[in-house]
Parts: sequence; structure tokens; C-alpha cells
Amino acid sequence: MAIPQLSPYEIPPLPTNQAAHWQLDPKRAALLIHDMQEYFIAAYDRNANPMSTVLSNIQSIISFADSHGMPVFFSAQPPAQHWSRRGLLNDVWGTGIVTDAQAAIIPELEPAAAHHQVITKWRYSAFERTDLEQALAFTRRNQLIITGVYGHMGCQVTAVDAFMKDIQPFMVGDAIADFSATEHAEAMSWVAKRSGMVISTAEVLSA
Repeated sequence: MAIPQLSPYEIPPLPTNQAAHWQLDPKRAALLIHDMQEYFIAAYDRNANPMSTVLSNIQSIISFADSHGMPVFFSAQPPAQHWSRRGLLNDVWGTGIVTDAQAAIIPELEPAAAHHQVITKWRYSAFERTDLEQALAFTRRNQLIITGVYGHMGCQVTAVDAFMKDIQPFMVGDAIADFSATEHAEAMSWVAKRSGMVISTAEVLSA
């Protein structure tokens, strides 16, 4: 199926963290901007919530990361994936991104600084078939701040993968967007109970 047009919604309240109570440390953390590509963001009204708030919050977090020398990673799926590499995603989502324009990181968040890195991503998780784990190890980072889309798919699965690799995931609840308020809340709740911490943009900026 194709990604549907998504109705505006207000970002749900953040859940209480039950799985962990880690302290975010900019010297140990890296930032992930997950799949903020034209193809995926076209489903939203950028001038309405959740996307208007999410864009503003991610911009603030990028500025914070840059000022603290934190590595910043953008995950991005490539266009025109061969069916043999796309695999079962063909069955669920069809051909996906076709053009370079659709694959581009949206201009509001375009990678700019020398320490901004784009990783080519092939599955829901930003760790699957990428060198994200190796890059984090090389830069001695064992915390990952997760922002972007979609909450209940790539963001949640990346948080689980980070946890399985002993990398502390911090999902920023008001810097992710989802298909609906219900799925947004469910993604945050699952991470908060099972694999990491859900925090606010304000908490990141005060770290």
C-alpha cells in the first residue's frame, strides 16, 4: 500500500518512563534524524501539528547537537531500489521512493555541518544494513537521540535495535511524527516500557 495523506493531530502527552532512567550526556550521545525525506513528509501538512512542532523541535535539537560537537546522522532511503534489495518492503509498501527529489532530505533540515552524516537506509531500523553502529562505536557514543518519522515504525524499531546493541535510546516524543495520535502514543509507550527513554525537546536542550 502507498503511504496515505495524514490528518493533523496534536502530539500526545509523553509517557512515564518505566524501562530506564538514564541521564542524557552530550559527550556520550549522537543525534539521529530519521527519514525526514520529501517522500515521507509529503504526507503531512507542514504548517499544522504534528509536523510544524516536530520541524521546529528537530531544528532546535540539531543546533544543540552542533554546539556540543555531537555527531548528527540523517537516515535516508535511496530512490529506485531494485526489487531484490527492497525485498518484502515491496509487498507491504510498493516501490517506495522513485526519484532523487523524493529522496532528498527536506530543506528545513538539510544537512550542512561537516559532522552531519547521511546514512543510506534499507529497512525500518537505521541500524539494519548500515554502518551506524560502527560509526557510534568509533566516535565513542553509546547514547542515541531519536527524532523523525514514523514513530511506530522506524523510530520505534531503531530504539529497540539500539537497546539490543547496548546503546541507550532516547526517543524525543515531541520531535517524532506518526500516522495518528494513537500510533504516536503507542510507540512512545512501548519504548518507555520496554527499550529506552522517551524525553521532550526541552529535556534534550537542558542536558
